[in-house]
Amino acid sequence: MFKWYRDVTARERKTFWACFGGWALDALEVQMFGLAIPALIAAFALTKGEAGAISGVTLVTSALGGWLGGTLSDRYGRVRTLQWMILWFSFFTFLSAFVTGYEQLLVVKALQGFGIGGEWAAGAVLMAETIQAKYRGKVMGTVQSAWAVGWGAAVGVFTLIYTFVPEDIAWRVMFLVGLLPALLIVWVRRHVEEPDAFQRQQKAKTPPKSFAASMAGIFRPQLLRVTLLGGLLGLGAHGGYHAVMTWLPTFLKTERQLSVLSSGGYLAVIIVAFFCGCVASGFLVDRLGRRKNIILFALCCTLTVQAYLFLPLTNSQMLFLGFPLGFFAAGIPASLGSFFNELYPADVRGAGVGFCYNFGRVLSAVFPFMVGHMSESMSLGSAIGIDAGIAYGVAVIAALALPETRGRNLDSDQPATQAATPAGASRA
Repeated sequence: MFKWYRDVTARERKTFWACFGGWALDALEVQMFGLAIPALIAAFALTKGEAGAISGVTLVTSALGGWLGGTLSDRYGRVRTLQWMILWFSFFTFLSAFVTGYEQLLVVKALQGFGIGGEWAAGAVLMAETIQAKYRGKVMGTVQSAWAVGWGAAVGVFTLIYTFVPEDIAWRVMFLVGLLPALLIVWVRRHVEEPDAFQRQQKAKTPPKSFAASMAGIFRPQLLRVTLLGGLLGLGAHGGYHAVMTWLPTFLKTERQLSVLSSGGYLAVIIVAFFCGCVASGFLVDRLGRRKNIILFALCCTLTVQAYLFLPLTNSQMLFLGFPLGFFAAGIPASLGSFFNELYPADVRGAGVGFCYNFGRVLSAVFPFMVGHMSESMSLGSAIGIDAGIAYGVAVIAALALPETRGRNLDSDQPATQAATPAGASRA
């Protein structure tokens, strides 16, 4: 499955590790906050609503940051923007260690979100344009799996710090560690080059568009359909994930009286499953095509959720089923990096990738809300099942309506609606 790593060039390997490391560090920063929430609630007497507001605002700013970061990468370069975004989120994670109240924490976390979203967009375009077309799905899926690595690292850092540091200041020490990812910038500056497609644009000395024109470029007539459908795909993928992951623990604890969700074993299963799901999806997306792979994982997610909701599970059985849940939930996001990159021409690729992926992240919040609202008139399990089915149905419809792009040459100046290259075609 990792045979591609031996076949690619040294330049491609270095770019892979830069993007893999950046996304893992994104996850580290995000998951550290989630682990620190109980300590923050105690330190600042936060209500659960205030803690949720911080998470919600960070989600919104990370989505806006994804569009912003993608647009900046079109204008100033993929590598340069990647460095800016890593420095940005590292600095504001570090700054979180010095906050003294709710309002300060809200502002700092909101600002951090811009860097978290922007890093993914810049890194996704950088990797897609650098790697050979025949390996693009595998490599992009493996880069996505870095989220599981960062998630696991956050759990490790949390455990280590809370073991040796007094509890009242442990969360501050943990956020201080958040500055360390900035060291990746030194390595990126020394070893990672801009993709050939962007370098050709620079050599052509085409006058750069205004920033507003660059952001609006993905809505020009020949790209409007792709952008709207790509946004719907992102909405379905993220909406299904959040509808399930937000409410399933509550359902299993309150209606099934299962306790294994709070165990480290269940968390470890989900993290490992997420990693495996990303890697497997990357392999399948190159074998089956982008659309078929998304449809396959959407159907499998739906079936797995129904098993959780309607089978009489014991703690042991739920622990076992945690693997397919994490595995299939990872598969759709792992497909999106290659697919979205292949839908857009080079001049607006960053803006397109950033918008489609993050449009869904913002609006996906409606699905957990719908579950809570619907559960007032029906069982929570039924509400979760219906909402997850709707979300993944939206993803399937959008995937069917978009063109298949497997193997597309990313040097093309035409959108995927006008040109496509057979699988295994020339390098990006």
